Amino acid sequence: MIAKIITAVFLLVSTATIWPIANANEVKKYSLMMPNVRPKKTDLYLCTPIRIDSSKSYFIVGFEPKASGHDAHHMLLYGCSDPGSEDPVWNCGQMASPNGRDHSYMHSNPCKSGSNILYAWARDAPTLKLPDQVGFKVGGDSKISYLVLQVHYHRTFDDDETDNSGIYLHYTDEQLSRQAGVYLLATNGKIAPRSVEHMETACSIFEPGKVIHPFAYRTHTHELGKVVAGYRVRTDQRGDVKWDLLGKRNPLTPQMFYPVENNITVEFGDRLAARCTMESTRDTVTKIGATSDDEMCNFYVMYWVEGTDPLEQQLCVSEGSPKYYWKDDPYLINIPDEEASKL
Repeated sequence: MIAKIITAVFLLVSTATIWPIANANEVKKYSLMMPNVRPKKTDLYLCTPIRIDSSKSYFIVGFEPKASGHDAHHMLLYGCSDPGSEDPVWNCGQMASPNGRDHSYMHSNPCKSGSNILYAWARDAPTLKLPDQVGFKVGGDSKISYLVLQVHYHRTFDDDETDNSGIYLHYTDEQLSRQAGVYLLATNGKIAPRSVEHMETACSIFEPGKVIHPFAYRTHTHELGKVVAGYRVRTDQRGDVKWDLLGKRNPLTPQMFYPVENNITVEFGDRLAARCTMESTRDTVTKIGATSDDEMCNFYVMYWVEGTDPLEQQLCVSEGSPKYYWKDDPYLINIPDEEASKL
């Protein structure tokens, strides 16, 4: 049963709804869409929420995008303890300057508390189906009480146009044995004019008792990205450092989640590392930022854990170039420099 929890008028009536109940052992589909919005500024980030029935747990097992790269630069799906706003739609461009905001919408973050990225889409990527017995746990006794869809629009809409881009969520209320999670590696920094630059990041995993099984990866840059590569870095008892490739891709191809290159685990003390090779033909400095003229360096790792909750640590961000490079990190040796920069 679907029940309204928020109703407001903006362009058209917009609602946020409670997650519907599914029959046991049955996969159903729920549409989480923008409620006919009309962006009036380029690079506008809009969010819309749904509240999940707290009486039982659900597992999201697939993501079916309904969006066009003509309208949307990218979409993110957040799991939240509390949404950034109780409005049906709000401006959630976290990094946008006040002068760049569309004041038709209130401004807030996607989540007020308990923020988790569950899914990301760009460049007309297709449907993603998770492996058997793997799902993102939401509702019930999980920390995710709301889902928030964020859409980054890269064009303005005419007065007679509206948009309902979004995601069909495939879900079940069957108890699954493996919980899914997403770990994001990203950088800050800048790219000098007319240069080839490596944007790099690396973090250790320090959560005892948790073994993560990466099964998919996704790369994301804007226009300057040439290659994005991600690795598990492990030091053995003899002190030898080995780099195992998780995935490597041209980020200007469809930005979907692709199967990992190696069937490996990530355990306590391992490091995850990513490099974005950027090539600028511009005459000006390009900074990491939210607009289409800025850049991003993101490597997403989608994984599952058996019999426990996903990682508390979900994000690894470095200062990026020119302040951080792998070669200056004392924990990183035997760097696969050529392999990480070429397809």
